[in-house]
Amino acid sequence: MIYITGDTHSDFTRVIEFCHHRRTTPDDILIILGDAGINYYANERDRHLKKQLSALPITLFCLHGNHERRPQTLPDYREAEWHGGKVFIEDEFPNLIFARDGEIFTLGGASCIVIGGAYSVDKYFRLHYGWHWFDDEQPDAAIKARVEAQLARLNHQVEVVLSHTCPLKYVPVEVFIPGIDQSRVDKSTEQWLDTIEDRLTYRKWYCAHFHTEKKIDKLQILFRNIEEFTGAIPDFL
Repeated sequence: MIYITGDTHSDFTRVIEFCHHRRTTPDDILIILGDAGINYYANERDRHLKKQLSALPITLFCLHGNHERRPQTLPDYREAEWHGGKVFIEDEFPNLIFARDGEIFTLGGASCIVIGGAYSVDKYFRLHYGWHWFDDEQPDAAIKARVEAQLARLNHQVEVVLSHTCPLKYVPVEVFIPGIDQSRVDKSTEQWLDTIEDRLTYRKWYCAHFHTEKKIDKLQILFRNIEEFTGAIPDFL
């Protein structure tokens, strides 16, 4: 089985309970749509969490969010092939898998493109208090070029999009944090995703980031819910 959920931010209580309730196995996959919080501190605290998660009877497939380090910047990760696309894995924790942005994976028989990253609206708060903030949190020009090249190769047809944030047209403004000046929020990633969505033929778009649950047209924003991931539909394209 393949399941999907939103941000966990280092708190895997619901995932642990879910695995127990569903009696999952390491062959089952849980997609986390960014901000898993597994690579945040880059010290023994992260390692302790990874040891706990490595004992879970499930494989975690994580997108890059905006509250975590990119695994390729850490020394123990190596690149590997997984379900048709490139991922980053630590040999000590083989069930904790991190997607490379712009890769195409086959999950549940569906072609899925992964687009991680977003802007942190709490950036200046974190900087003020000396908390971790990562200047590579958003997709850079190279990642965007890779995504666009992959989609062009597929004639802009893919069954599922997995991203951390969403196209600007679908941003749930009703959950914006009061007191944050939206004119200072960098929405360039969402604006770029708008241009991707406008050209794309797809069946389903999953994202997270906004800490809410919402469905809009073919797009679904996830947070705490853990749902079954729906795979391919015959003769979709």
